[in-house]
Amino acid sequence: MQRIQYHRYGGPEEMRLETYELPTLGKREILVRVKATSINPLDWKLRQGFMKLMMGRRFPRAMGMDFTGVVEGVGPGVSGFAPGDEVLGQMPMMKPGAFAETAITTPDLIIHKPAALSFAAAATLPTVGVTAWRALIDGGKLMTGQSVLINGASGGVGQAAIAIAKTFNAVITARVGPSSLAGFADMGLARVLDYTQPLPHHLKGTFDVVFDCHGGLTSAQEDFLTKRSGVAVDIDPTVGNLIKSLISSRHSFVRGVLSTSILQKIVDLATTSQFTLPISRTAPLSEAIALISDLEAGNRLPGKSVIVME
Repeated sequence: MQRIQYHRYGGPEEMRLETYELPTLGKREILVRVKATSINPLDWKLRQGFMKLMMGRRFPRAMGMDFTGVVEGVGPGVSGFAPGDEVLGQMPMMKPGAFAETAITTPDLIIHKPAALSFAAAATLPTVGVTAWRALIDGGKLMTGQSVLINGASGGVGQAAIAIAKTFNAVITARVGPSSLAGFADMGLARVLDYTQPLPHHLKGTFDVVFDCHGGLTSAQEDFLTKRSGVAVDIDPTVGNLIKSLISSRHSFVRGVLSTSILQKIVDLATTSQFTLPISRTAPLSEAIALISDLEAGNRLPGKSVIVME
């Protein structure tokens, strides 16, 4: 079996496509033959050492969180899943490994994949879908017809947030880079803003929910945009964002921790075409290191990048 792994924390040059041996399945573990896996910034942040104090220094370490595939085996104590089942979900946070031909996960991190969704489309959903839902619904308390600003809307989480907000008939303003302006013009949004330009003064106090997907807004800008009764939501785990959420009812910080119940809601929307994420780039596992490195360098297109197994 092959997977992408690294032998020390560091930059993209540390990634290797190498052979590995599958361990024996333990209690409540599930072996999945991976069909597709999507790439998220968290994948390279973990390799860079973002959580090395928690993850430790046992190497090699594998990469990749989100995946779809087919169950090949189940360990003791597993119920609800059997060999042959098509599934989607995540790897355990402390044991990534979705950028591989096979992966071992746990029942609480996967759900059944409906036949209506392709493996590639389903692989885009777990991290960005759950994070956007938690931000808008859990953190922002979004209600039908409210006004939403999504800062960094061209990324995976931003695109997921747009899809979710549309199901609530929200009045959506997207803030994106200059290269993405044209692509967002025909999406039926109330406004599309260029984030290299100052915030228009007439937007002061306009939004019920301000969702900053990539940490580009200052606290003062969030306050400027948000109604007095509104909420600004952050997902970037900085000290400042954590403190704001503790001392101000107008600021919320959320973590994109997987919930299978939320993921099921996202999948249900996707199967009825109410939730779609564009796939901007694909690559086989043999070419995935180059794709990950390019994304890490900032060469990104709107939507998600997916590794499809050969």
